[in-house]
Amino acid sequence: MTEPCTNQPRLPRRVILPMALVFVFLAAASAPALNAPLSAGDHTVKLQHGGRERSAIVHVPRRAGEKSVLPVVLNFHGGAGHGANQKEYSLLDSVADSESFVAVYPNGNGRLESRLLTWNAGTCCAFSVTRNIDDVGFVRALLAAIAEKLPIDRRRVYATGLSNGGMMSHRLAAQASDIIAAAAPVAGGMVLPTIQSSRAIPIMHIHSVDDPRALYSGGLGPPFPLTKSQVFHPNIDRMIANWVKHNGCAIEPNVVERRTDRDNRGHTATKYVYSSCRDGVEVVLWKLTGAGHVWPGGKQKVMERILGPSTDIIDANREMWNFFSRFSLQEKI
Repeated sequence: MTEPCTNQPRLPRRVILPMALVFVFLAAASAPALNAPLSAGDHTVKLQHGGRERSAIVHVPRRAGEKSVLPVVLNFHGGAGHGANQKEYSLLDSVADSESFVAVYPNGNGRLESRLLTWNAGTCCAFSVTRNIDDVGFVRALLAAIAEKLPIDRRRVYATGLSNGGMMSHRLAAQASDIIAAAAPVAGGMVLPTIQSSRAIPIMHIHSVDDPRALYSGGLGPPFPLTKSQVFHPNIDRMIANWVKHNGCAIEPNVVERRTDRDNRGHTATKYVYSSCRDGVEVVLWKLTGAGHVWPGGKQKVMERILGPSTDIIDANREMWNFFSRFSLQEKI
């Protein structure tokens, strides 16, 4: 993007410019800056990538002006969702405001004007996979576009997401670890055959063993509502073992926390931490019981007939930010 001129051009003596060129200089001199910083609140950022118009909702925290650079959390919606409903459902904005990071809710792809969007996470899901959409390239371009509008900290960009969005955040950790400092997927496992990164990557994964859609034990999940489309899910324990191996962690985890709910729903949460990893990273698994295919601590009682029980046994937003805040690119904890 060309930077607008900010001063009138100085012309050599006895040089006469065509009138049209003079008007160009004058217009450029008086034009507002195109890269004015985004104010606090919500904004839609649009860009062209791969021959398609792509977009994201960008939430700028209330005290953004007090920071020289801002961390970024990319929060990817689930399959057949979109950025706006992930923003409303996950409730991440409240932590973004209290901790002063930028929350970004990208939009995937779908047919025509449909808001039933998906991500190409490797083998899932739907339109984005069959069209081989370059969603990793889109994320790179999106971060560049946001950096034109905000002073973001490129060493502190993190990825999370639900279901297909969780799969997408796993893919970014595995294939774009030069831009993603850490990832914390929710209810969506990695559907790539290999981890393509030379560095160790901090991973926190959140998943319920009673998830009725992204099956914890792996295999074909039930068809999407009103369709015959099914998704193959990885076994979560095996997937965690792959991250542990890649990161060079101790094979046996430490159980550092156990929680039970107080309203007799039978929900539990156990935190397993794999430590002694390369480069000081960690692999963390929050293994839940009783909860469904949901964002823990997010908006409650949403589509429970399809997704299973909501839960607030943990606050996923707070847990993942506490995890993210310990890590940055080219820096050990």
